[in-house]
Amino acid sequence: MRQGTYETPDGSIHYITQGDGPDIVWIPGGDQKGEDWADQMAAFPGHRNISYDPRGAGRTVCRVDPPWPIAAFADDCAALIGAICKPPVILIGLSMGALIVQEMICEHPGLVRLAIAMGTSGDKSGYMLDWEDAEIRLARSGAALPNDFAIAHYALLMYPSEVLGDDALWAKVKPVVEAAYKDRDGTMLAAQWQACVEYSAMSRLPRCRVPLHVIGFSQDMQTPPARGRKVAAAAGNGTFHLLEGLGHCSMFGHKPEVVNAKLREIVTTFG
Repeated sequence: MRQGTYETPDGSIHYITQGDGPDIVWIPGGDQKGEDWADQMAAFPGHRNISYDPRGAGRTVCRVDPPWPIAAFADDCAALIGAICKPPVILIGLSMGALIVQEMICEHPGLVRLAIAMGTSGDKSGYMLDWEDAEIRLARSGAALPNDFAIAHYALLMYPSEVLGDDALWAKVKPVVEAAYKDRDGTMLAAQWQACVEYSAMSRLPRCRVPLHVIGFSQDMQTPPARGRKVAAAAGNGTFHLLEGLGHCSMFGHKPEVVNAKLREIVTTFG
């Protein structure tokens, strides 16, 4: 795995690359880093896999204070693709990364030949809005969840009941939750989540012709699959896929092979 840094007017983006071939760019979700995509990158040995730390996480440095709209995150991604890739690329994102995927195909369509958005949504409403707003207010209040409580709390939003009811599986994925939320900078966490709460591309997606494949997970408590189904239906060239029994982050340590198989199916079918 190779590492590098790309300088933009707003800061420096830390990125990684692995393999050779057509470019796949993996966009992390909130609280995630590029290295978190290791299992997925390994599943595509015939491609050059690229990922990076989004502003607010990992080793990327942003010299512009938040708030950062999703458009700013997408501009970072577009700049990196223009600098180190051979566009158009395959673009794959999860959660916040999937919102960035939506913004990319709306505002930078020439850089993307195939887009895959996992665990994604359109307009925020109902429980989803109430929960994210509450998380943001908590972080901005200066209150910090104790690490043991944060791990238990966010695990419920990341993994399905199969994981939480199996001691061996829980021991396997607990380090994943801990890496994302232990000692997390509340200011940066709130900045990323605020961008997600405010974002919707639903009015623009019908005009977008880039193929968009949306993957939902049947036990996703963080972004229920009905939200992703609406995004796929709104897109000018959208397709929805549902993976049964998986949670929002099941691709990390739970059942990466199931998610990887679906991703390979989509990419191979597309050609």
